[in-house]
Amino acid sequence: MTELAEYYRERAAEYDAVYAKPERQQDLARLHELVPPLVAGRRVLEIAAGTGYWTRVLSGSAAAITATDLNAETLDLARAREYGGGAVTFRLADAYALDHVPGEFDTAFAGFFWSHVLRADLPRFVAGLSARMGPGARLIVLDNTYVPGSNHPISRTTEAGDTYQRRTLNNGRSFEILKNFPDRRQFTADVAGVAADVRWTQLRYYWLAACVLR
Repeated sequence: MTELAEYYRERAAEYDAVYAKPERQQDLARLHELVPPLVAGRRVLEIAAGTGYWTRVLSGSAAAITATDLNAETLDLARAREYGGGAVTFRLADAYALDHVPGEFDTAFAGFFWSHVLRADLPRFVAGLSARMGPGARLIVLDNTYVPGSNHPISRTTEAGDTYQRRTLNNGRSFEILKNFPDRRQFTADVAGVAADVRWTQLRYYWLAACVLR
């Protein structure tokens, strides 16, 4: 997680370029339609909000959003955006220590963070998230589907099933980044102990899951 945090800290200024990929525009437009109704009128705890791209999407319909991230650099960029009607606040926070984030929430949103959790750490992350949110809260997860040619190639796969990618920033620094690509069956199994009623939307470049914590 230390290297991952450093990577995103250095990548902050160039991060949103990933949303300009021509082949992904149709999927992104569909997600802009699908996500807002899921958070309409709700109090959202956003995990790993990054530069606030998805915070802005959420803000058009959510009642309130607390957007958290481990890096001050990405949150500084997020603060500079314009948002919709929902009240948006920002807070430095560790996704594995959500009990330190104040507020009352009925929805958790994790955009492109699930894929950065080690398979061995998922039970701990899921348990912590469930404990922070409580029964009846909605969990919404958005992440990438692996598509050769659009995603970075997989550089290695561990015995535990974690996959990594080699990424190079504009400044020439290279990082090997954890990036897993679970399918519907894997995700459903990962949340089976804490959630029910998993609803899955599969697009070509992304997947979107929504479930209810119990």
